[in-house]
Parts: sequence; C-alpha cells; structure tokens
Amino acid sequence: MFIPNIYVPLQKMLDRFYKYNTENELFHLEDKLLVAVSGGLDSVVLCDLLSKSKLSFAIAHCNFGLRGEESDKDEFFVEELAEDLEVTIHIKKFDTKSIVENSGVSTQMAARELRYKWFNDLATKKEYKYILTAHHQNDLIETVLLNLVRGTGIAGLHGILPKSNNLLRPLLFATKEEILEYALENKLQWREDSSNQSNKYKRNLIRLEVIPLLKKINPNLENTLKQSIEKISAAENIFNNYIEGCRIDFISQKENHISIEFNFLKEESEPLIILFELLRAYNFNYAQCSDILYSLDGEAGTKFISPTHILVKDRSHLIITTKNSFEDYTKELVIKEDSEKILLPWTNVTLSMETVIGFEKTNETTVAYLDYKKLNFPLTARPWQAGDSFYPLGMKGKKNISDLLNDLKVPLNIKENITVILSDKKIIWVTGYRIDEKYKALENTKSLKLILSPA
Repeated sequence: MFIPNIYVPLQKMLDRFYKYNTENELFHLEDKLLVAVSGGLDSVVLCDLLSKSKLSFAIAHCNFGLRGEESDKDEFFVEELAEDLEVTIHIKKFDTKSIVENSGVSTQMAARELRYKWFNDLATKKEYKYILTAHHQNDLIETVLLNLVRGTGIAGLHGILPKSNNLLRPLLFATKEEILEYALENKLQWREDSSNQSNKYKRNLIRLEVIPLLKKINPNLENTLKQSIEKISAAENIFNNYIEGCRIDFISQKENHISIEFNFLKEESEPLIILFELLRAYNFNYAQCSDILYSLDGEAGTKFISPTHILVKDRSHLIITTKNSFEDYTKELVIKEDSEKILLPWTNVTLSMETVIGFEKTNETTVAYLDYKKLNFPLTARPWQAGDSFYPLGMKGKKNISDLLNDLKVPLNIKENITVILSDKKIIWVTGYRIDEKYKALENTKSLKLILSPA
C-alpha cells in the first residue's frame, strides 16, 4: 500500500486517508487510477490527497450541459486543476437533455448511466485499474436514509461500499465538515454546484431538510449512523454466508432450468427472507416471494412470473426458466449434415452433434444416439406442438407427447419450451426425454450423437 511522505496542515486527514485505504485494501502505489472530478469540494480534496500521496491518477470530467455557462465554467476549472496537478485529463460532453427526452428516464438516472458507462469504457481503453469517486460519510448516510424510505433489504442499509468491483470510494471515512476544513486549511479552490441547493431532487431534500431535523434529536448523528452501518454490514456478511450455503445445498442448475428444493424452508425460522434472497437473482419481488411461500403447501403447477423468469411450484421443487422473446416462436430451425452446434432460441439451450460408431449406455437424458442411415438431412428442430406424437423408446405403440410429459410430471414452464428434432417431418427425439424407438442407434453402426447443453 502507498505511504504518504509529505506533511501538510491537517496531516491527520492524510493519515486517516492512508489508514482507511490500507484497512479496506483499495489500491496500491503502482495502480493507475481514474478519478471522477466535478470540480466541487469533495472531488478537489480527493485529488489533493492523491497528489500528496504520490499516487498515479488521471482526471475524468463529465459536462452534462444542464446548467449552461455554469457547466462550461466547471469544465474550464477542472482543466486548470489537472494542469496544476500535472495529471492527464479526459473530458466528455453529453447532450443530456435530448437523451432524457428520448429515453423517458429521469435526468439524474440518465446522467448516472452516461457517467459510469463512459468511466468504464475509458478505464478499459486506457488501462486504468480503478475508478475513484469522492463519496464521503454524509453521502453514505443520505444513501441509507433514501434506501430506507424507498424500501430496501439488508444491502440497502449498508449504503455505499468502499469497494465495488473496480469502483472505489476512498473518502468514506470523512464527513463533509472535515473535508471542508481540510480544503480551507490547505487553501484549495473549488466550484459550487447551484443544483445542490434545489429540493426537487430527493437526495437534496434528505440532505437539506431531513438530516438537520434528525440532528436536532441526535447531534452526533453521523457517528451514530456510521457505527450502525458497520454493525449492519457485519450482520450482512454472516447472513450472506448462510444464504450462500443454502444456494449450494438446495439450488441446482439444469440444462434449461434452475431447480430449488424447497422443503428445507419449512424448518427455517424466517423462511420468507431466505426465499427472497434466493429468488432475488431472478427478479422476483418480496410480495411475490410471500405468495410463493404460501403456495408451497398447495397443489403443483402454480405459476409466478417476474420480468425475466417464470417460476412453477412443482411437488418438491421450484422450477425456474428464463422468460424470453421466443415464446411464440414457430419457425423450424434447419440442422444440416455438417452442422456442429446450433442455438435453440426458445429454450436458450445449445444442440451439438457429432458422428460416432455405435452408442454408449448412459442415464443422461440430454444425450441421444440415433441410427445415422435412417436419417434424412437436413433435420429440423422446433418447439413441440399439441397433437405431436411418436414411438417412445421401449414402447411398442404410438404416444402423444403431451401424454408422455404428463406421465413424467414435467413442470409447466419446462413443458412449454421442450424441443423436438425431426427427420422427414417425423419426430426422432423429444429432447431431454425420449428418442423414437424406430431411430435408435445400433451397435457397431454409424450413429448421430446429439447433446443438449446450456447456451
């Protein structure tokens, strides 16, 4: 880790900067850093601390053009700052107003997305290891209060993290007052953003109206909330470790779906929050998880839909499949004789093929061996349809696919997307379940081996 070696007024701030970044293992002396600089107090102080710590960094400044001449003056100020510090500067101008009008998102959300996309693109192109922002302790408290008002889980109560992938916040140890004191003692100059005084933004409303009221109740609010956040973060780590154990023990990834064994939830003291954490990755909200939990003692087949996934309650498992834009896909895919791998878009599964001699006995339902000489290429693939029938392996008579899947108690959301492979418009394989008896491979003859795998 870096060691500051220049002593200036308020050396305590520099020491704390070093200590915080060492404890959180944020960056090393040799790392190339990219610092987001608006020209405001916080980012100017961050640049000063980095410079005095002899770290290698460049400045990135966004001009969103939202405050006219004021935005241009901010840009000019940051250019002069970079020149004074003798560091590289990157500037990007955005037509934010047009982007907001065309996208329909809020100005703040659009600016945030534009900013971080550019930062990440710049870091990749110029090989900066980390992106630094000047978030401080007051930002942390504002974020926690804002998340609490909006509704949040445990993660929202820890607020801003010091490190998230390649994004670092090395000033989280300091309050706004301490940052201001440091700037005044070191005679730093900065720009004031007039929009920070507008109550039309929720964060500003919390900073300007809510926090002053809370400080009347507890003048030591920043320190109290900081300690509470540290306790919540520690409890979150314990909780996350337990949830990860549940994922390992009770969730399995199949070729075209996720399966969650749910009986263990009946032994848990707080099953709803555990289920919510397990299903959050598939975009099921807290209210849906409550309904899913209630359905566990009911009949199989109950269906729940999130923006990205479909969940069906089976007899002992929750079956989750990806919701995609191919649900009404009817076009047949052509499988040529020289094909090696194709994507089945309605299932997000890949079909691979190769020629072999004979077949291997296997219990894997994702592998099929077919008698090559009985196949007429090109083969075709499509979702199964009502009325489809074939001669299942091991059976003498013909059977409707719908009856076969019902007999096998296949969950509804898996059943809907099952693929069939055809030769001369005859079904030769209901993928993942049965091949047709008439097309089974024979020993010591040329065979077509088909394999299903996740895309």
